Amino acid sequence: MTLVTSELGASSTGLRRGAIGLREVLFQSVTDMAPGAAIAASIPAGVAFAGGGLPLSVLIALIACLLCASCVGELARELPSAGSMGTYAARGLHPSVGFLVNWAYVAVAGLIPPLVLLQLGYTVAATVNSYDAGFSLNLWWLFTIAGALIVLAAGYYGIRASARMGTVLGTFEIVVFVVLAVLFVVKAGHGNTLDVFTTKFTPVHFRGLSGIIAGSVFTILAFGGFEGAAPLAEEAKDPRKTIRRAVLGATLGVGIIYIFTTYAADVVFGPAHFALFSSAGAASWQGIAKASYGIFWLLVFLAIVNSTIANSNAGVTVSTRTAYAMGRIGAFPRFFATVHRSHRTPQYGILTAFLASVGVAVGLGLHFNPFVAFAMVGTGIVILLVAIYLLVNAACIGYFLKTRGSQVNWWLHVVVPVLGIVAFLPAWFSGAGIPIFSFISPLPAPYSYMGPAMGGWMVVGLIYMLYLYQRHPDRVTAVGTVHLDLEPEIGPGSVPDVG
Repeated sequence: MTLVTSELGASSTGLRRGAIGLREVLFQSVTDMAPGAAIAASIPAGVAFAGGGLPLSVLIALIACLLCASCVGELARELPSAGSMGTYAARGLHPSVGFLVNWAYVAVAGLIPPLVLLQLGYTVAATVNSYDAGFSLNLWWLFTIAGALIVLAAGYYGIRASARMGTVLGTFEIVVFVVLAVLFVVKAGHGNTLDVFTTKFTPVHFRGLSGIIAGSVFTILAFGGFEGAAPLAEEAKDPRKTIRRAVLGATLGVGIIYIFTTYAADVVFGPAHFALFSSAGAASWQGIAKASYGIFWLLVFLAIVNSTIANSNAGVTVSTRTAYAMGRIGAFPRFFATVHRSHRTPQYGILTAFLASVGVAVGLGLHFNPFVAFAMVGTGIVILLVAIYLLVNAACIGYFLKTRGSQVNWWLHVVVPVLGIVAFLPAWFSGAGIPIFSFISPLPAPYSYMGPAMGGWMVVGLIYMLYLYQRHPDRVTAVGTVHLDLEPEIGPGSVPDVG
């Protein structure tokens, strides 16, 4: 290996070094979590289990995600890389694991845009239809494609434009929901109570702590994407500090917002009846806002729309930077590492992400319907993403035991990762529909198709990795060295052109 920090920093053909600071990097993780969409749609999925005790479930989910965020932050400080999760797994476990983690992570990040663009399409179409019955709900795909084009433009014109858009949109959606939550708390008056942080209001079929834990499994999924800042390590200022602060700050900050907004919706709706709360209709954020504050519902609608655009933009950023890191060492096709000369963005990766987003969203949405397609894509994301979190927790243990030996910080580098693994295992079984716990049901068709689909994607990755091991083994082992301090010495023709 060769030390190449200065060469990387001065390169005119790679990603733009030091282009963004803590604020933009922080909002990469924030928008990757899609707080507006999560507050309105993802978190309410847990009410069937936790009922009025859902705020406690969100608190438990926050603690679980902070455990994993701590591991990501510790590894990012040691290994700042656009390869992020794969680089961590390669160095902490084995290069082959790192390769497969990045193979899965590109799929996860690539599925985020179609997921939220589906939500954008049917949300806008339904809203327009509610005011103009002549507008067909079947035209939802127009808004999906329009959103994809906005994200394509933002990504193409550079990380600064993309990051600024994420900051503006992320701030707007957070402000709207926090202000509405404050109004809910005031409206609740004497109905405000800390009993929602106990098991008092759990539903009869999930009474007690079991309902709270089941609810937390589903609300954990609302935190997905907290690690989204990590692939920006090669474009961030002082990445060793910035990435760690961004990942932990976004997880804690958004988590507190989740707790407060869930509490507000709970007490204004009524904890005893909160199990009836949903993501649409009168018993939802948009429904309560419309009934209580008239035109304020429009701001909620715009916040949800903003959240989908910002989240799609964040997903494209993550997928293209991860593919760039892998293309740079020849582990992925080399065109993924081709960077636009002026904007310094991975142009072909961004175009590929656009085509994949539109293809998956419109293809599945027209074949089934946008609601079923949304749930299918979300299921696929959970299966892979939670598995990645589990492996990164394990990688934290492996990396620091190998590099620090007896000087390892047993709390940060062993106990915390183990607790993170324990916390995320139920979430993985739940997302995959494997009924190992009583509150998990097998997934019905067509959602059950996503398990074999994601398994098939990983089998293809495994076959491709075995091919590389036979023909170019250095490209697989290089996954662990694609970071700012080290670049592998691989053979001629293995390093792609980036111009």
